[in-house]
Amino acid sequence: MAVVDFSFDIVSRADAMEVKNGIDQAQKEMANRYDLKGSKCEILHEKDDITLVAEDEFRMNQVKDIVFSKLLKRGIDPRQIEWGKLEPAAGITVKSKLTLKTGIPQEKAKPLIKQIKDKGLKVQAQIQGEEIRVTSKSKDDLQKAIQFVKGLELDFPVDFVNFR
Repeated sequence: MAVVDFSFDIVSRADAMEVKNGIDQAQKEMANRYDLKGSKCEILHEKDDITLVAEDEFRMNQVKDIVFSKLLKRGIDPRQIEWGKLEPAAGITVKSKLTLKTGIPQEKAKPLIKQIKDKGLKVQAQIQGEEIRVTSKSKDDLQKAIQFVKGLELDFPVDFVNFR
């Protein structure tokens, strides 16, 4: 009988459907807000690009607050949200890009792998692109590794996928 290795991947990404729902809710709220009625405030959402447009910096901050609160309510981790700097846009408007950070960069993956190895569990961890693959001969050890990683104070959110 062959020895079977079990594995899972540690990833960092936002649920695209929840992002879309959050943006849709923010657009509805902006359309109904008295203080934003008649102003040139909008959210442009195309695939992975989200751009906020407003008449001035004050209204831009209001739009950012609305978008941020809607994304949080949809379960998007605040550590994934990155705001671009304010730039002049068409006419007298300003714009700002919203970026959702995905993937685990190499410089953050290496210390995480070291922490997993230092824990002394019978698992192997290696970087695969922007994910970390953890393998073991024991499902129990993988479960312990997941619990260990969940308990760490990381500056990026993690999710566990492809458990097999």
